[in-house]
Amino acid sequence: MSMIASVLALSALASCSDNIEMRYPPKYELPELPEVGEIHTYKAPLYWSVYEYCYEQSQQGVAEADMDISAEEWDRIIDWVATDLKPFGYDMICTDGFIPMLAKDGSGYMTHYGTMALKDLVAKCKEKGLKVGVYDNPLWIHGPRETMIEGTDYNFGSLYYDGSTSVMNPDAEDRWFHWAVAENPGTREFIDGFFKHYKELGIDYIRMDFLSWYEDGKDRGMGIVGRGYGRDSYARALSYIAESAKKYGIFTSLVMPHLYNDAEVEAKYGNMVRIVCDTGGGGWWHCSAQDKGKSYATWPNCMNMFDGFTYWSHISGRDKVIMDEDFIRLNKFETDAERETVVSLQLMAGGPVTVADQHNTIGDNLRFYTNSELLELNSDKFVGKPLSDKLNDRNNEVWYGQMSDGDYIVGLFNRDDSPRAYSLPLQDLGITGEWKLRDLWRHADEGVASTITATVAPHGCKIIRLSK
Repeated sequence: MSMIASVLALSALASCSDNIEMRYPPKYELPELPEVGEIHTYKAPLYWSVYEYCYEQSQQGVAEADMDISAEEWDRIIDWVATDLKPFGYDMICTDGFIPMLAKDGSGYMTHYGTMALKDLVAKCKEKGLKVGVYDNPLWIHGPRETMIEGTDYNFGSLYYDGSTSVMNPDAEDRWFHWAVAENPGTREFIDGFFKHYKELGIDYIRMDFLSWYEDGKDRGMGIVGRGYGRDSYARALSYIAESAKKYGIFTSLVMPHLYNDAEVEAKYGNMVRIVCDTGGGGWWHCSAQDKGKSYATWPNCMNMFDGFTYWSHISGRDKVIMDEDFIRLNKFETDAERETVVSLQLMAGGPVTVADQHNTIGDNLRFYTNSELLELNSDKFVGKPLSDKLNDRNNEVWYGQMSDGDYIVGLFNRDDSPRAYSLPLQDLGITGEWKLRDLWRHADEGVASTITATVAPHGCKIIRLSK
C-alpha cells in the first residue's frame, strides 16, 4: 500500500471521531457585480512589517496613543532591511495599526504614522531601493467633516451614515472607526482621492483591515461591533476600491473579511486576502496548532495558517487572488524544523513572506528567510495545492505544483509531535516517470526516482524539486 493510501485510511478513521470538516460560508444573493478586470497580475509580495515592534509594545502596556517609532529607529530598520533582506527580494517596508494614523496636510487623508511623515519615510526607503506599504482603509474617515472631496461639491460629512440607508444592526454604533458608506454621495470620489493621495506620496501597497465590521458589524470574538452596512454596500465599496487601486497601480490586501459566498467578492476585487487570524504571539501555535482542524462560518474561518491555506486553497492559483497568512515571527518558533515549515508553507501556497522579526530579535534566523532556491517559487508566481483540501485529512500535508519551466515542487509536511515516514509514489500526484530529486533546504541532489521516500522531523518538512 502506498503512503497516500495509508493516509487515506487513517483519515477515514479520524473523521469518525472528529467530524469537523470544511464548511463554506453561507450564501448571499447579490446584484450583478461590476467588472474591473485584470487585477490579478501581481506575484505575492516579500516584505518587512512593523507588526512585532508594535505588538510587543502593546503587550508591555504602552497605550496606542503613546506608541511611536523614532527617526533613528526607522533608519536602523531601513538599513537592516536594505542590507540583509532586499538582496533576496524583500523590497518593501510596511506600516501596521497601533501607532496613531494622522492626517495633517488638509487633504483629510493620512500623512503621518506617529511622528514620521509618510513622505519622509518614502524618501528614506527609496534612497535604499525599497518600496513602502501602508496600513489604512479607503473607507476610514480621518479628516474633519468640512474637508471637501476633490472633484465634488460634497465634504467628508456627506460620507457618514445618516439614517437614509438600511443597516443590519440599527441600534448599534460603529466601534473605533468612522466608515464612509458606499451608497452616500461622494464616497466613490473619496475612495479615488485616497488612492491618488497615496500614489502621489509614492506608496505601492495598502493593507485594509476590519472589513467584516463594515459588512455586517459582527465580530466572532466581540459580538456586535457596528451597524453593518450590508452585503450589497460591501460589494459596491470593494468594486470602487478595486477600480481606483488598478487606476493608480497600487496593490491591495483585504484583511478581516468574512469571505462569504466562497470569497466571491474578495477574490474578484482584492489582490490578496487574509485567510487566517492575526499572528499575535506567533510560533507553532499560529502556524499549525491553534484550533487545529476546525473551521468557522465567519472571519477568521480558520485559526492557524496551515488550516487556512488548506481551507481556501481552491480559490488560489496563477493569476488568481493571493492567500495571505499574516506575519511570520521566526524568533517565536522553538525548532529549526518549525522555521523551515512556516517559510515553506507560505511559498508552497503562493502566499507572501512577511517578515515581522526585527533587527534585534531575528537572532541567527535570517537564513530561513533567505533560501534562494525556495524563493524562486515566489519569483515564478508558483502556487501549489494540497493533495486534499479537507481539514483533518492527513493528505493535506502533501503539497505540490508545477513551475513555469515544467519542474515540479513537492512539499511533505509533518504537523505531528513525532517523526513521520513518507513513501510517496509520484504517480499519486499525477506525475509520471522518473525525475531528478533535489532537496531545497539541504541544497542537495538525491538521485533519480519515481517515489519520494523520507522521514520528516516533528513539525518539519521536506521540499523537493523534480526536474528531468
